[in-house]
Amino acid sequence: MGTDVKKYQGVGIGEAIAFGRLRLFHRPDRHVNYIHIADAESEAARFRQAKTLALRQLDELCERTLRDAGEESAAIFTAHQLMLEDAVYNDSIHSIIRDQLVNAEYAILCTAKAFAEKFEAMEDPCLKARTADVQDVSDRLIRILSGSDSCLTASEEKIILCADDLTPSEAAALDRDKILAFVTAKGSLSSHTAILARNRNIPAVIGVGEEFLREQIDGTKAVVDSCTGEVFLEPDEAALKKLLEKQRLLTEKKYLLQELRGRENITLDGKKIDIYANIGSVEDVKSALANDAGGIGLFRSEFLYLERSDYPSEEEQFAAYKKVLEGMAGRQVIIRTLDIGADKQADYFHLKQEENPALGCRAIRLCLMRPEIFRTQLRALYRASAYGSLSIMFPMITAVSELEKILAVCDEVKKELRRQGIHFSDQVKLGIMIETPAAALISDKLASMADFFSVGTNDLTQYTLACDRQNPDVEQFVDPHHEAVLRLIEMSAESAHRHGIRIGICGELGADTTLTEAFLRMGIDELSVSPDLVLRIRQAVRGIDLSKTVTPLQTAQNPAYNTGS
Repeated sequence: MGTDVKKYQGVGIGEAIAFGRLRLFHRPDRHVNYIHIADAESEAARFRQAKTLALRQLDELCERTLRDAGEESAAIFTAHQLMLEDAVYNDSIHSIIRDQLVNAEYAILCTAKAFAEKFEAMEDPCLKARTADVQDVSDRLIRILSGSDSCLTASEEKIILCADDLTPSEAAALDRDKILAFVTAKGSLSSHTAILARNRNIPAVIGVGEEFLREQIDGTKAVVDSCTGEVFLEPDEAALKKLLEKQRLLTEKKYLLQELRGRENITLDGKKIDIYANIGSVEDVKSALANDAGGIGLFRSEFLYLERSDYPSEEEQFAAYKKVLEGMAGRQVIIRTLDIGADKQADYFHLKQEENPALGCRAIRLCLMRPEIFRTQLRALYRASAYGSLSIMFPMITAVSELEKILAVCDEVKKELRRQGIHFSDQVKLGIMIETPAAALISDKLASMADFFSVGTNDLTQYTLACDRQNPDVEQFVDPHHEAVLRLIEMSAESAHRHGIRIGICGELGADTTLTEAFLRMGIDELSVSPDLVLRIRQAVRGIDLSKTVTPLQTAQNPAYNTGS
């Protein structure tokens, strides 16, 4: 690449390279005037009328998005409808109108700011991403009240759209036939806008920084590489040649990957491995099946608890678990029990502020401290087990005594269901996550009590290296290839096989193809990854030859191992 080519770095969404001209997105002025009003009731009625119209618009948007991008994306706008109906949100707007005698637009703006600040302060990236959602909902109300509307840049040619950020509504309104890609100065991978981009197959680079928008970029020729998160301005002939070649190879790679559909996950020397998908919602089942996953290696059940104002009932949970099991049609489904706490917070749990939340009341600790929540989830899970092949997995285990308590509660729940004449499968397997050094170090004892292990490498790395995964200041010290992390995984695999149980990896390292061979040599039986990575891992597995005599650590693609240091 030419050294004089101007480049901006962000985070890429999708795997594509787009060539085109940049066009700035012009959003209507969001300025809201403060207006003193005399009749609070009339102003409140004006707000309610706007809310009714907003709900109707969101209903139409939800239907269109369902057709264009699937259930996961459409659910974003169902969540927007729920936010519009949220009692706290509505009470705040009404109170400001009544107490301050101000116009509805200003009351909405104040409420949106308070809600956005609350979400922005949260550590969980999924909840932090709701900042854009509350802004989107509030902007919609303000536009209706003021009689203005959002306006995406019209163009006869295909363009690369640029903006400070895009709300989910704006991203859903993009014309896929006219938008080659989009670039934003702000944004996060867990935002709903990012989800929409992925599901609508629109390549994007987000978070390139405010300086990007200060450039005279409108009309500039550019290339967006969503694989690397790079945006090149006015690339020269040499740069263009390299990027065109990369585009050709990407197209060829996607074609070859699709040829792997229906093939076995088997190494050159005949070792088979299961490749499953990690999901966070019922809607993700469709993506898991579309990408030929052999099962679900991790269903993060906490997402049934987040983005709501009260605990999900047993019936609500049962319906969700049943739908996942039925959707997977007999394939293995591993559902992790509630993992709330630390970076995943829900206000109605009323958790105390903690000095070190990652080391505090979270996951299985919370479930054992609040058995009524735990029992409700277990009842729903066991009831759903009659509709498929269910395994239940417990997070954040550190002691044998914890697992003994868990197994006792499971037995109590099963006895209760039998007394009530409620049918459930007697083939449900109970496993634990190896995500603390403590669990790995006593894995020989835990393996004698559990039906399977699954390694959560994100937390295992955090706790082993004493690096807070939410703290960007220590990111430079986080080495997921660290020998200590790999040795703990290998130790856990040896314990599992000594006791005749299976072990999988469901953390981020499961998708790291530089470690795939090392994991197979350790004896890992299953890798569970994001649905869109299933075929890539299958490709890696099918290219490995385990007949060579090499230790697992020697195969890890890390200079420290290769040099023997």
